[in-house]
Amino acid sequence: MEEEIKAEFKKNGFTLDEEEEILKKCLTFCIEYKLSPSDLVSSWDVYSLNRQLELTVQNAHMDAFLLQLQNEQKEAIIKKEPGLHLYSNDVAMILNDEHEDTKEGILGTPTDRSDAVYLEPFDSTHKTNGNTFSSGKPLESVTPFGQRKNKFVVQSTLNNPPKIENLKKEHDHENPEDDIIKRVQPSTRCSLIIHGSQPEPGCRFMYDRIEDKFNCLENRITKHAMALVASGLYEEPIDPTVASQKSVFAVGMICCDEEGRLKEKPILLQSSVEHSGGQRVRLDLQKLSQFSIFPGQVVGIEGHNPSGHCLIASKIVDHIPISVSTDENFHPAKKQVMDQEFQSTDFHVLEELSLIIAAGPFTTTDNLLFEPLTELLAYARRKQPQLLILLGPFVDSEHPEIKKGTVNRTFDEIFHLEILGRLQDYVEYMGSAARVILVPSIRDANHDFVFPQPAFNIHPPNLKHQITSLTNPGTFSANKVKIGCCTMDILKHLSGEEISRNPPGGTKHRLSTLANHILSQRRHVIIVICGTFFVGISKASFNHGGICLLHVNFFKIFENSFYPLYPPIEGTPLDFSLAPDALQISSIPDILVLPSDLAHFVRLLSLGVRNEGEEQVKCICVNPGRLARGEGGGFFVELNYHGSPNSTSASIISI
Repeated sequence: MEEEIKAEFKKNGFTLDEEEEILKKCLTFCIEYKLSPSDLVSSWDVYSLNRQLELTVQNAHMDAFLLQLQNEQKEAIIKKEPGLHLYSNDVAMILNDEHEDTKEGILGTPTDRSDAVYLEPFDSTHKTNGNTFSSGKPLESVTPFGQRKNKFVVQSTLNNPPKIENLKKEHDHENPEDDIIKRVQPSTRCSLIIHGSQPEPGCRFMYDRIEDKFNCLENRITKHAMALVASGLYEEPIDPTVASQKSVFAVGMICCDEEGRLKEKPILLQSSVEHSGGQRVRLDLQKLSQFSIFPGQVVGIEGHNPSGHCLIASKIVDHIPISVSTDENFHPAKKQVMDQEFQSTDFHVLEELSLIIAAGPFTTTDNLLFEPLTELLAYARRKQPQLLILLGPFVDSEHPEIKKGTVNRTFDEIFHLEILGRLQDYVEYMGSAARVILVPSIRDANHDFVFPQPAFNIHPPNLKHQITSLTNPGTFSANKVKIGCCTMDILKHLSGEEISRNPPGGTKHRLSTLANHILSQRRHVIIVICGTFFVGISKASFNHGGICLLHVNFFKIFENSFYPLYPPIEGTPLDFSLAPDALQISSIPDILVLPSDLAHFVRLLSLGVRNEGEEQVKCICVNPGRLARGEGGGFFVELNYHGSPNSTSASIISI
């Protein structure tokens, strides 16, 4: 049969590099998968075409070719029996004729076993001898990702979480039995409430009009002006384009008169139609010792305009003071409670949550094997977080093989087999307590190219309460911990457009400043009673005082935006017909997740003081980085929330 395989290769124009080794492996493939020599060579032909290989068959490609054969066999079985579910590691277990847990049991003596049991899933490709890896793969066939030496190393921490080594020892000490017993240990299931669901899957986009853009920008300026006045700290804004020797207060949007990056000259301020007819005036910031501005930012300006052509600023107000309650129950947004059992008992849920956060790409640029995702899920199986948040891109349109069009599967097939298949294995392995949140990206090749972006239209059988897709951007509450997510790289976009000036000798954390821009413009609540405005009085104070009111209306004046930059960066498919509602941040979240190509970080942001004597409002901002970077691994974040941002611990871990 080896001669037949050799003849079939030569018939199709292929030459064999290491003939004896290749023929032995090909013979094994034919026997294992019941293939004829012609079928085997046909599969190799498809494999070589997709990867643009030469006509010389090299031994180094045999392991990757084996993976393709396994996928072909798996797809063939699924087509014959649609109801059958195969675990992603079934084929490897059959080929190696051993189980993962069985391998752990023979690694060494009971004394050494405590370390080996924990390290094996994290280091599934470490060397066992000079020529092969523990997975049985030859050295030359292991990918650069598999060859990395330092794995799961903590890069930085917030509030000094427990070290991974300590957790390993505690975990092994509590349960020294076989891993099968560990995996069935029950964990507490977290509650889940989705806040809002716009835009809906299947929504129409690319229908925004100039009127939509105008109304969106005008509303931002108007509501911001109302909120500043309602705070009681500022007077009614006036037209900044009118010449005046006196100091004036104006509210408007920062604009740039030239294309390209915002520069200190010329900077323009565009006021509202009500105050200036939408006209712009040049803004002079030379007298300011400190500022940080970007195009599209709505600010208040104190200054004077002696000539009518230039507003000389003496003070810039880039945030709204928190002087009233921001309780979202005043005007609740559309919510979707994901669990019926939590509807009546949600007030008993503690604000504690363990989660792992990772952002795509989830595979390295040299292949579509999704090795980083596989190892992340192996790590999550050990740590057993209540929530796993995965942010796109999942099928990255920037991946070399996707861009070249050399894949032999559709983008939807890649997403369902490589992403959803692995996640179904994960939640079935972990049990009913595990939850997974998916947030799409505009770089997802299998999803709508629009921002804001609808959720993935996925309905995994029997797992709809465990694998949930969120809009981009999206907000939700888990165990009453409010979390906001946005996969648009707003931090990088702001970094390229923002200009700032720091006082002499002053230092400022640039990444924290960029993140603060997302939350710096506060939501403000005004109470209307019989046509009279009362500012700074919360709903709770009325109830506490026992005052009976016949007619009280609570409404929001201003809300933060996940994408405050305007105009958007070139290539950003911002749709203003969908933006006004979908981009709003109705209340300051406890955790804000903003994946970016910039340096990864976990920062505790202080957002000002509500009232005298009260603590600052704080939010944890997380940039988990990218799980895969080029041909190597990237980073992810492990976070444990305990009642408040101050007592929360987090670690940035390199994979």
